[in-house]
Amino acid sequence: MARLPRLTLADQPHHVIQRGNNRQPIFLDTTDRERMLALLAEHAPRFGVALHAYVLMGNHFHLLATPGTDDGLPKLMQAVGRSYVRWFNDRHQRTGTLWEGRYRSTLIQTDRYLLACMAYIDLNPVRAGLVAEPRDFPWSSHNHYIGVTTDRLVTPHPLYWALGNTPFAREAAYVDLVRAGISLRDQTLLTEATLQGWAAGDASFVEKLQAATPRRVAKARAGRRPKEPSA
Repeated sequence: MARLPRLTLADQPHHVIQRGNNRQPIFLDTTDRERMLALLAEHAPRFGVALHAYVLMGNHFHLLATPGTDDGLPKLMQAVGRSYVRWFNDRHQRTGTLWEGRYRSTLIQTDRYLLACMAYIDLNPVRAGLVAEPRDFPWSSHNHYIGVTTDRLVTPHPLYWALGNTPFAREAAYVDLVRAGISLRDQTLLTEATLQGWAAGDASFVEKLQAATPRRVAKARAGRRPKEPSA
């Protein structure tokens, strides 16, 4: 079966996962992670992509980003991916592919899943058993949002600003939000939607998205054939 074109739309937040080939490490040390962050900082403004959250794990990374154009996110991922592989292979004296195919992504229903997705990203190192608290992991955007560091790579989404009227209030509210975690249902939905390329949202959100693109945005129901777009 031919794979569907990737679903990307301007001014919509997207959750992105990029994995190492065969789950191999893509970051071997601090220098590798710093290089990835530098490439994101260089290319995100170039392609008009606002990066809201990130985490760099050992063999994969997550991004939450809003592109200003339909092709902004693919261009960002292509530029960063190609540059990083060339640099990584040269530095570690290796050849061949680094990524597990193309990156995976999904559109996020802003009011329902954006803050949940930020918590999901922040809690990755905790779920992996690397740290006890998100603030103890240095390679994510979490500490920017709780006031521990200032990260110029990060562009807070308006929903974060709405958490409080002062920096202290927003930071405290965000700490509480992440500490509360997300439900297993939401965690599973965000993971599966991203890996499979379906939109993450309720029926109304999916319906509005479908009206904006000929590309199918949700998995077809069992026993029914999806309608073909009219010529």
